[in-house]
Amino acid sequence: MASTRQDAGGNRFTVIAAIAANGAIAVVKFIAAFFTGSSSMLSEGIHSLIDTANEALLLLGISRSSRPPDKRHPFGYGIELYFWSFVVAMLIFALGAGVSIYEGILALGARHEVDYPMVAFVVLAAAFVFEGMSWTVAYREFNTTRGDRGFFAHFRAHKDPAVFIVLMEDSAACIGVLIAAASLALSLWTGDTRYDAAGSIAIGVVLGITAYLLAHETKGLLIGEAANPELSAAIRQMLQDHPDVDSVNELRTVHLGPHEILVVVSVDFRNDISAEQVETTVSDLEREIRNRFADVRRVYIEAQSREDHLALAERTMAPGSAPDGV
Repeated sequence: MASTRQDAGGNRFTVIAAIAANGAIAVVKFIAAFFTGSSSMLSEGIHSLIDTANEALLLLGISRSSRPPDKRHPFGYGIELYFWSFVVAMLIFALGAGVSIYEGILALGARHEVDYPMVAFVVLAAAFVFEGMSWTVAYREFNTTRGDRGFFAHFRAHKDPAVFIVLMEDSAACIGVLIAAASLALSLWTGDTRYDAAGSIAIGVVLGITAYLLAHETKGLLIGEAANPELSAAIRQMLQDHPDVDSVNELRTVHLGPHEILVVVSVDFRNDISAEQVETTVSDLEREIRNRFADVRRVYIEAQSREDHLALAERTMAPGSAPDGV
């Protein structure tokens, strides 16, 4: 199993395409909301404006996370992308969902008639087309590492928030456009503007659900998430197959960025090899792991007997758990 490393350029293109689409759509939606007085159209404009700002923050995160390691941050700045992604999730919830629901609640009592409805429908149709184009770019990028996984399984396993945040935002945007169109149509058909207000509230609920899913995933990445089990299993098997290795006591991984993995291993080497041979084998294994798995940037292999590892694990592990590899 070989890991292929994605270039950040693909992610930048995905985010920039989303910024361009959402920025233009936001302006048009606000103009349409001004002329029509539609509450759901105003919510859609707010939604697109927040999406544009969020994607600008993602672009900032991509740029800052690519800085090289220094004395203050010896493992680099890759986790900064996870921080900005979590900020984006919070903004979607606080501004996108909150403002849309608030606007809808206010509109329930206002009973403002919708003017120039055809303007709203034309704008919504154009918005759906442009949002769909941005969604297609993000979905193709998302699928490049999907393999045989289902959509939601890959969403949970994916370590690059810049891609799945744009995909989720665009998905929510397309759903929001459909809700706005349906609520506006119901208002015109029945003459009851409460449907338009209810559409704004429904858009806020969609954004709230989106924000929850994104916050849950980015929080896991921010506090430290292990590499995919397939990669860990492949590294473990490679180590166990080495003639100088008696057993692999423990193998732990953590993502320091979307394509930057730290691997820490405790290995019990054969007793009949010299200390010099152990040093040579450790160097060879570390180099082989980095060469074979491109996302693995740092490898630390500790020579430790099985008995010492078990004794240490018993003193430090949580009650009811078992040492890795036992």
